[in-house]
Amino acid sequence: MTRIAGVDIPNNKRIVIGLTYIYGIGLPTARKILQELQIDENKRVYDLSQEDLKKIYAYIEKHVPVEGQVRQKVFMSIKRLQDIKCYRGLRHKAGMPVRGQHTRKNARTRKGKSIAVGGTSRKEIKK
Repeated sequence: MTRIAGVDIPNNKRIVIGLTYIYGIGLPTARKILQELQIDENKRVYDLSQEDLKKIYAYIEKHVPVEGQVRQKVFMSIKRLQDIKCYRGLRHKAGMPVRGQHTRKNARTRKGKSIAVGGTSRKEIKK
């Protein structure tokens, strides 16, 4: 396994896909990095020379915010929204969907597992 920016990249993947394992680098950014460094994006990670890996590592270190930097930026953005008590910040704080989704039937990913309301059963309601 090759290690770039603190992330293990599988050797059998193409380098353009392998770079997307790093948090903060998606497919367009990976393609841009390889185009700037003039490395074929169809090469497998195990086919790269040490020189190519050093070039990729140096470029990412210098030009692309990754891993901790990106996570910290996202966390600080959400924290700012919560501090100013805007609608989006309140939704983040409450663990509800932020971007206008309905919550009556869906939103299980954000809200968590559904909790049954106790005290009555179906039979008691019909009586």
